[in-house]
Amino acid sequence: MSPWIAALPMYNVTPRHAQSWRALLRDALDVFARTGGGVADATILDEPFGDLTVLWRRDNLLLSQTCGFPYRVLGLADTVHLIATPMFEAEGCEGPRYCSAIVVSATAWARGAASLAACRGLHAACNGEDSHSGMNALRHAVAPHASEGRFFASVAWTGSHLASLRAVSGGQADVAAIDCVTLALLRDASPDLLAGVKVVDMTASAPGLPFIASRTLDERQAALLRNALDAAHAADPERARFLRLRGFARLARDDYDTIEAMANTATSFGYPRLN
Repeated sequence: MSPWIAALPMYNVTPRHAQSWRALLRDALDVFARTGGGVADATILDEPFGDLTVLWRRDNLLLSQTCGFPYRVLGLADTVHLIATPMFEAEGCEGPRYCSAIVVSATAWARGAASLAACRGLHAACNGEDSHSGMNALRHAVAPHASEGRFFASVAWTGSHLASLRAVSGGQADVAAIDCVTLALLRDASPDLLAGVKVVDMTASAPGLPFIASRTLDERQAALLRNALDAAHAADPERARFLRLRGFARLARDDYDTIEAMANTATSFGYPRLN
């Protein structure tokens, strides 16, 4: 098997955040090695991470973080260990659950887009078709208001929440759903980016973005990884505060059924695709 790898690709909203997540990951892997994990060394990948759907399914993936949509809806749960779910100090978070803020541009707000229903016919920005927070949660929220399978005039696929927020802030898009953790981290680091952007609604809550590992690891190693994440969180309280990280919860695969149920609800309204 190839050498072990690890990567945390999900909340690197600024270079400093990326550095802090990388440091937390290194601390966790060091604890894992010291406590008998059986892996003396692992390579922590740098951005860009490439195709994440491939990364998350690699047999030599020691630790990473994915989105709940690929985990529960796209079959990733069948091939990985669910290690832990982070808990954050952010508006919209409750324990290991989170939601998305539906935001509109200043121009859209001035034209009356002060509610989700009033966003009909606007131009949306979305990070990706496999995102729960940017796509699935927004689709679920919009579905009751859709007509003949449509709600927005168009949807632009941006590649990231940061790019979606920039599109809304800059007026290239009218509306987007932004992961509430990403929004809080950006509010700390880049408040100018949020100037003029208005929150008009919040999506339903769901379990947060899970930390995962390859099933090449056994159950004992998975348990050691869970303990190592707890130790890494406790090792640097200032880093945890900067990342807004309150700790890690132990959820079960079935807890993520919420995400699949939201997808099914949208489909039942005749709105299977965000458009």
